[in-house]
Amino acid sequence: MKIKKVTKIVLGIIVFLTLPSILLFGFVYFKYNEDLPTGVKGEQADALAENMLKALDFEAYKNTDYIEWTFKNRHHYQWQKSQNTCDVFWKDYRVALDLNNHSLSKAYVHGFITENEIAEELKEKALNYFNNDSFWLVAPYKVFDAGTERRLVKLANNKPALLITYKSGGSTPGDSYLWILDDNYKPVSFKMWTSILPIDGLEATWSDWKTTETGALLPNFHKLMVLGLEIDHLKTSN
Repeated sequence: MKIKKVTKIVLGIIVFLTLPSILLFGFVYFKYNEDLPTGVKGEQADALAENMLKALDFEAYKNTDYIEWTFKNRHHYQWQKSQNTCDVFWKDYRVALDLNNHSLSKAYVHGFITENEIAEELKEKALNYFNNDSFWLVAPYKVFDAGTERRLVKLANNKPALLITYKSGGSTPGDSYLWILDDNYKPVSFKMWTSILPIDGLEATWSDWKTTETGALLPNFHKLMVLGLEIDHLKTSN
């Protein structure tokens, strides 16, 4: 009898804790989930992408050699763009990423270099952190990266939007992002169709832009539903 009673209590607690989450997920899913739009490839899509880059002063970003930032107060980055290297810091770890040749990356614990199995785990983790967190910083400038596909999408209000699909590269190839632009072609948000999110078409803002020391425009905050994604300690140099 005691076993049955304990089992009943445990099951009751599980239902009590999980049922609200299931109901909330169901509400959010049916409210926000969208099918991936199709759009049209070609010159018009490429021209829209070019207009977006002009609105963000792509030349200033391209001429920016060094970018430093902190993402969500958890991961700190010192990125040397011209050398394609980045130092990634979190907790007691530092990884000096070589983005051209991952095997040349180095991992440190408490400031001391490590070369055991933990080092490989740290290097892989740092690369995944960089791929994700740098995307939230410079995604608009990656619309012509190798492996990208651009499509022109007409929204319900007949305004053009830019659908970017990453066919290869990064940590999650196959992801798609629909850029919503203002009348001057500057991004205000994007909708996401990614392998990591359980709901398709969720929208995140790209409206908190900062003009950095080099003139490059970079965001310092995103809003994703009720979540805030902060980008702090943002510095650039040529």
